[in-house]
Amino acid sequence: MVKYEAIANEIRKRILRGVYPVESLIPDQISLSKEFNVSRMTMKKALDILAMEGLIYRQRGSGTYVMKTALLNKQDAVVNEYDGLTKQLKGHEITSKVIQFNVEFPSEEIMEHLMIKKNQPVYNLIRLRIVDGKPYVLEHTLMPTDLATGLTEEIMEHSIYRYIHEELGLQFGGAFRKIHADKPSKYDQEYLDCKSDDPVLEVEQVVYLKDGRPFEYSRSRHRYDTRSYTMADINKNI
Repeated sequence: MVKYEAIANEIRKRILRGVYPVESLIPDQISLSKEFNVSRMTMKKALDILAMEGLIYRQRGSGTYVMKTALLNKQDAVVNEYDGLTKQLKGHEITSKVIQFNVEFPSEEIMEHLMIKKNQPVYNLIRLRIVDGKPYVLEHTLMPTDLATGLTEEIMEHSIYRYIHEELGLQFGGAFRKIHADKPSKYDQEYLDCKSDDPVLEVEQVVYLKDGRPFEYSRSRHRYDTRSYTMADINKNI
């Protein structure tokens, strides 16, 4: 994790714990730069992350404040978050049920999403993620086998992203995400306990490594009443 991301994480924790209360003025960039022993540019990058998440806003000539809605959004996922469910939902009991774990050659659609050739095999994974004993999300994921080396069913029962970061040493550079509503499939009804007329939230995404190579193509299916996403549109000129 780069320095400004670590600083953003610490300030985020302070906001959620009430160290920096809602609508309060947080310390200025110079004071924070001295506290964390970094340049003002690094501190600005950290604060930019929190502004994009809708936790803080800047008022010219006055300073940086905690948004009134900051605590309301703390259980939502931020649209630019791609560090995995285990990290997003710290403090909750998260388990995984492996439904499918195959190695196969990609279809033309997957070749296009992952920018691979037809002779490059991929893992085809389906997992049910269970939070605090209740079904939370049904994940269908495809990853090139030459990048996610050594992936096993035992790893899948825990955190794949933790394995990728800590064991393989790979870092994500970004993600393209599309979010839309859908009707429940048979899988949704079976594993997410959906009714036939319950709407489902599907998150389709491609995650990229820092070198720009696509690492993951996935479709995550949520019950309409278990997941939401937050997007903040911040006017930087304010």
